[in-house]
Amino acid sequence: MQSNVPVSWSEAEIADLSAKVHALTTSMSQVIIGQKDVIESLVICLLAGGHALVEGVPGLGKTLLVKSLAQATDLEFRRVQFTPDLMPSDIVGTEILEEDTSTRQRVFRFQKGPVFTQVLLADEINRAPPKTQSALLEAMQERSVTFAGQTHRLPKPFFVLATQNPIEQAGTYPLPEAQLDRFLLRIDVGYPSEDEEMLMVERTTHAGIADAVSAMDVQSLLRLQSLVRDIEVGEHLVRYATRLIRATRPQLTTVDSVRKHVGWGAGPRAGQALVLASKARALMHGRLAVTREDMAAMLLPVLAHRVLRNFEAEADGVAIADILLALREQIRVE
Repeated sequence: MQSNVPVSWSEAEIADLSAKVHALTTSMSQVIIGQKDVIESLVICLLAGGHALVEGVPGLGKTLLVKSLAQATDLEFRRVQFTPDLMPSDIVGTEILEEDTSTRQRVFRFQKGPVFTQVLLADEINRAPPKTQSALLEAMQERSVTFAGQTHRLPKPFFVLATQNPIEQAGTYPLPEAQLDRFLLRIDVGYPSEDEEMLMVERTTHAGIADAVSAMDVQSLLRLQSLVRDIEVGEHLVRYATRLIRATRPQLTTVDSVRKHVGWGAGPRAGQALVLASKARALMHGRLAVTREDMAAMLLPVLAHRVLRNFEAEADGVAIADILLALREQIRVE
């Protein structure tokens, strides 16, 4: 790590920040049973300063996962249950008319909505109508809310985790591809093992689940996000990331599985996401040098929601993971 220390960073500070990342994952692991890869992906997304789309069936602890992350980082946390009657003002806020008791003058004051927090859980985001979805996603991109000509900055850091239930699609509003692209990673939460599930049942029906122990302060998190940006990536790895992204496009690729099963490939923002997530993964594993393995590991969470299968793939039951695995095997770094 010492030979790759970025300019303006001391080795002591980097070692201290790396220790806090380890403490963060340890604190979350004491609350969340199993799901090691999910916790890692979530922390990587946080360090990279992006937002995450979390998918999984009900009852797997997605809300607890997000709540424990906020507790372990001392971040303000809010949860919004998305429903078909949810309006944009319910998310970003609205103006209310107030009267000054001394002057009797009436003025409008902006009442901030739940989006003005540091960690926001948008539960079942696909159940809200497109107008409400767009209001949240605009705030995610701009890191601010503009209302009645006034711009209101969101707090730092600002981290959105949106959940979707993959098995209940009736009455939902699927996110358009352009809006899915705003999420840095898509994190799939799977079923626990038998032993993990048994331990989960024992804990939740006996003494309950304790809160996550604080392991990182806000200033340390902001410094970590700055450090991720300062990590250098070799030109050959940037070219490798670019080739991976371009190979997802059927009209450009040499990968047979992509040509046969992909309807639409990833855009340039996917390359930015892949490099940034790979930097965060390297830092999380105690390194300041990004490797090919980092990019290979982040390929699926970065591209799973950005590459669209065609009708033939859906009819044949070809999963997006199978397509990306074939792509990763065929595209090599020089």
